[in-house]
Amino acid sequence: MAEKLSQATFDRLQAEHEDLTTRGRIDIARKIEAARELGDLSENGDYHAAKEEQGKMEGRIMFLAKTLEEAEIVEAAADGTVSHGSVVGLRYEGDDDIEKYLVGSIEEDAEGMENLSPGSPLGEAIMGAAAGDTVTYETPTGMTLSVDVVSVD
Repeated sequence: MAEKLSQATFDRLQAEHEDLTTRGRIDIARKIEAARELGDLSENGDYHAAKEEQGKMEGRIMFLAKTLEEAEIVEAAADGTVSHGSVVGLRYEGDDDIEKYLVGSIEEDAEGMENLSPGSPLGEAIMGAAAGDTVTYETPTGMTLSVDVVSVD
């Protein structure tokens, strides 16, 4: 299933992929070469750390490549309803606090705000809702909860 991303997130991930496949790989190769020059690889902590870093980086590169290849670029709905990319203010039943979430992929970047997956039970329940609506959803543990949609930006 295609990952839905905002254009800004797609561009950021594309830049990260480019950086890792160029500068990142060169930096790791240099670290590995410098560690090799220290001698015996079986007891060389620098070498093993660099190889582990290389493995993690290559995993991220593969993840980014697949995500970018399959990504679907989406924009927040302009009609005031909750959609992918919306910032929503929710008030849980029995609570006075309003919690703000960015509805979207974990790769979306919203400083100081949690992401809410559109595929989660709460995410599915609020999709298409507008400010003033109350939605009910079932948690993975079987509880039924209600939330008020306070704002949609």
